Amino acid sequence: MDWLTTVDHKKIGILYLLAGGLFFGVGGLEALLIRIQLIKPMNDFVGADTFNELITMHGTTMIFLGAMPMLFALMNAVIPLQIGARDVAFPFLNALGFWTFFFGGVLLNISWFAGNVPDAGWTSYVPLASPTYNSGHGVDYYVIGLQIAGIGTLLGGVNFMATIINMRAPGMSFMRMPMFTWTIFITSALIVFAFPVLTVGLVALMFDRLFQANFFETGSGGSAVLWEHVFWVFGHPEVYILILPAFGVISEVVSTFSRKRLFGYSSMVFATVLIAFLGFMVWAHHMFTTGLGPVANALFSIATMLIAVPTGVKIFNWLFTLWGGSIRFTTSSMFAIGFIPTFVMGGVTGVMLAVAPADYQYHDSYFVVAHFHYVIVGGLIFGIFAGLFYWWPKMFGRMLNEGLGKLTFWTFFAGFHLTFFVQHFLGLMGMPRRVWTYLPGQDFDTMNVISTIGAFLMGVGVIVFLINIFVTAAKPRNAKADAWEDGRSLEWSIPSPPPEYNFKQLPLVRNYDAWWRVKMDGQAEMPAAEPPGPIHMPSPSIMPLIMSIGLFIGGFGFMYDKLYLAIGGIGITLVCMLLRSVFDDHGFHIEEDEQEKGVHA
Repeated sequence: MDWLTTVDHKKIGILYLLAGGLFFGVGGLEALLIRIQLIKPMNDFVGADTFNELITMHGTTMIFLGAMPMLFALMNAVIPLQIGARDVAFPFLNALGFWTFFFGGVLLNISWFAGNVPDAGWTSYVPLASPTYNSGHGVDYYVIGLQIAGIGTLLGGVNFMATIINMRAPGMSFMRMPMFTWTIFITSALIVFAFPVLTVGLVALMFDRLFQANFFETGSGGSAVLWEHVFWVFGHPEVYILILPAFGVISEVVSTFSRKRLFGYSSMVFATVLIAFLGFMVWAHHMFTTGLGPVANALFSIATMLIAVPTGVKIFNWLFTLWGGSIRFTTSSMFAIGFIPTFVMGGVTGVMLAVAPADYQYHDSYFVVAHFHYVIVGGLIFGIFAGLFYWWPKMFGRMLNEGLGKLTFWTFFAGFHLTFFVQHFLGLMGMPRRVWTYLPGQDFDTMNVISTIGAFLMGVGVIVFLINIFVTAAKPRNAKADAWEDGRSLEWSIPSPPPEYNFKQLPLVRNYDAWWRVKMDGQAEMPAAEPPGPIHMPSPSIMPLIMSIGLFIGGFGFMYDKLYLAIGGIGITLVCMLLRSVFDDHGFHIEEDEQEKGVHA
């Protein structure tokens, strides 16, 4: 019950990690099935229809239900600690965000058991996704599941923006915030601006499918290209929503394990802001082949190349941070160092794809698949692994096993490059993406075998990581407060795992890398910005869970045209909203004597 009603950001972080890990596993299995099907020409391991369902669900699950919640897990676990806050700005909203995301994801994946699976690709392009060519309920699951999950993401974005603006410890100006906090701040702003666009697109597609509207029905005066515009106006900032937090993680890890201040901190901050700004101006580079015309293609081509500049600034800053540092090769720092060349490779192919005439050749080939997996897996997933190994002792009070960690790194790293490096060449030789089989004698055979072997090697890496978690969970909680002894930001100044209230007294921040500077001055703890006293805490609540279940039920009602279910489900959510508005939640206080005993902790 404690976990179902919690509004504590640390527990919600762990819930995000569990849910994200679960969906990540599902998406990984789908990927392995795809690779088994493509291991040899004219394979009939799965049928063409099932293959389309697999690639659609693999992409959707990995991006919306695997990667995003893993980032939200790190955000929840770390951000309030890094800025010296006791919780997020809106703890109730934080819980609601988790549960809506979770039930949206469950709704989407129930489609496997309902026998109606989305099969129009993860971008769900019309007219393929329109009722004319896709009459089952498959795409309905996609449309409604993502709308519910998107509510959760949007709430998270609003919440973390408010938290970082309003709840920083005394003395922590914006230019004293840790780099991870900066990237999450910018990411939250991107979420707030980009996710409503997706929601509008999904609502329009839902109206097309459920109520016979004509937004995208070309025959009735709608526009199929409109969906592409709407999707990518969201879809490209989404790429930066995914990668910016990973940049933040890498900045923290590289700085800590080379025992040096991050090189060019202010340039890193401005580069992050610039990436976010330009991220909204490049969406049509996904659409060079739709016939927008030479002017539009040229403009989006230039904008796309421009975005490589601030990204390059970051790469050099990380390299200069490592340069001359006393580097420790922990698992976390190995993932961070492996991230740098891998992400550069993904970036270089991105600049190649930005050349509009060349894009006519690359478009919809395996070259594109290789490119975005280098950025998303080689960037984002490496970053998530680096962050998990780095903050695990802070989240759980136990250090992950370094031997197993390094085994995870080498199997995953080698498997990743085996899987996706050859796909560049498959694409250049003409293998189209999303084909369920291919003829022999086109020189695709060997590379597809290599690619499949690599995919299984990545699977081994993930299994080793799971073993590591179970081995670690059996050990006592004995991680030190400053688990790596070189911690630089505020989260390392309090016990691992932190008490319920995080900070007994809010810390006073005097400079960037506040905790590091305090240690260098020979002090044992952060200077306090307030006298000790009772600490106000928010009350747990079951309402976020019930509201999300209401949306879940309502989604089914709309999909299967059962009005009583739709009204009932939405009604449950609205009643909860009313109750939440009418009854004031004053929370409770933890008195000083209880703080010492750790009664609530």
